[in-house]
Amino acid sequence: MIVDANIIKKKKERREKLNEHAKVKTHDGKKDKGKARAIEANSEFRVIKASLMVSIAPVFANNLRGGVEEMLDSMVMRYIPAFRGVVLAHSNLCFLNKTATINADCPFSICPVGFDTTVWSPHVSMKLVGKVNLCSPDHVSLLVHRTFNVSIPKHHLPEDQWEFEYGPAENDPIFGAGAEAPQQHNPSGEHGVAEDSTEIGVVDLPQSPAENEAHGDEGNGRWVHRLTGTKLGGQDGYLEFTVIGLTVANEMLSLQGSIQPDPFSPRHVPRPIVPSKPSEPILDHSEDRDIDELDHENDDEGDDDEDMDPFSELAQMAKQEEEAAKRQKEAEAEVIEREKREKKERKRKQKEANEEGTVRDGEERAGGKKAKRKRALV
Repeated sequence: MIVDANIIKKKKERREKLNEHAKVKTHDGKKDKGKARAIEANSEFRVIKASLMVSIAPVFANNLRGGVEEMLDSMVMRYIPAFRGVVLAHSNLCFLNKTATINADCPFSICPVGFDTTVWSPHVSMKLVGKVNLCSPDHVSLLVHRTFNVSIPKHHLPEDQWEFEYGPAENDPIFGAGAEAPQQHNPSGEHGVAEDSTEIGVVDLPQSPAENEAHGDEGNGRWVHRLTGTKLGGQDGYLEFTVIGLTVANEMLSLQGSIQPDPFSPRHVPRPIVPSKPSEPILDHSEDRDIDELDHENDDEGDDDEDMDPFSELAQMAKQEEEAAKRQKEAEAEVIEREKREKKERKRKQKEANEEGTVRDGEERAGGKKAKRKRALV
């Protein structure tokens, strides 16, 4: 089979062009194959040129582009580790090869594709702005771009500047959620007809969702400034924070923020709370008291036992069981040690008896031999 050199050269040039399209130059001039790199590295939004090997289902055999676009659509609003961010959109889809591959009996078409994708990719130490969504005594919840959740823990709020102000109780008849609105003074009298006919039919419309959102959910309380009394985030509710952590759960990205001037200081790390050990009752066994006083004290101790914390009782019972088990183990060990000593003593006595019997047999044999010699001489 004769192969033209020009055909080989053209295939090689085409392969090099496809490889150059699949590779992206980084800032240091090196090329990184098969990995996405950002064009805008300092922004929270980035446009990435990416390449991907996809398997297209046979139902899209007549429309491969539609199958790939459907696969890319399934990645939108999901955190993709290869892109280090949440995919927001994709465009400029292209096939890097003119043909697809089918392996053995698998009906899926395998081919590499290239595309541009826009991702939301915040990183630690970046400053962002979010809108206060919920306030509680232990954290503040924000929304970034009205989509992504941010949580600011209590220890990342300056305690010398902000304090939590609790809201009214739900059953408060004046300020609670079920309180009736105060009635305005009607200058027209009892029938409720205004003197000015132009005011007839004027009603107060309910606030729009945007207006309700601007006020925020302050039913549980809010964080206010200690000196000025202004709420956290101001009137519009927007707050600037520093990203100190990222959490990925179920392909969703959430942030942890801080408004401390030094957010990465170890002073802002919460210390674990060590529970205190339950105190054991101290019994007084002095013998110089009257019988009546002792009976009275026993009654009081019985009442104390009834009021004792069940966890304390369980701890005392466990301690008593441990002590009983320890004593039982010590007794068993002492019995085993005694048996070992007795066995060793029996072996020693048996050995001594065997040695004495051997010596006695030797002496008897020696005496018998001497008696034989004497009889032989006679």
